Amino acid sequence: MRLNQATDYAFRAVLYLAQLPPGEVVEAQVIARRECIPMRFLLKILRLLTKAGIVDSYRGVGGGYALARPPGEITLLDVLMAVEGPVQINRCLVDPDFCSKQGPPHCPVHRALESIQETIIREFKHYNFAELAAGIRGRD
Repeated sequence: MRLNQATDYAFRAVLYLAQLPPGEVVEAQVIARRECIPMRFLLKILRLLTKAGIVDSYRGVGGGYALARPPGEITLLDVLMAVEGPVQINRCLVDPDFCSKQGPPHCPVHRALESIQETIIREFKHYNFAELAAGIRGRD
């Protein structure tokens, strides 16, 4: 299992915004430069984050991006799902028709994978961006 580059960039962009004073709007170019994210790629990511209600987009003079919610209410799981969709480590966990053994009652591997997936989801949900931003500031 590997997170894609867009998710890594999305984590970094949200973390950057989480470190700003509440409600501060910043241009995409600033985020791209500070976080070393290619601008065209960042704009696509910001659209996904906006659609998911994680980031707000502001047009016009003084426009840019800001967090849509307090950073303590945004988890790594929220960002991951905004970029990659639901966590699905095996297709049989999504649709039992993919499992030739008809799912959990007959397949110990399915039960194990389901447990692993639940653990992954729980761990991504455990970390919020207020805590992550505080950890960053604590090192300065």
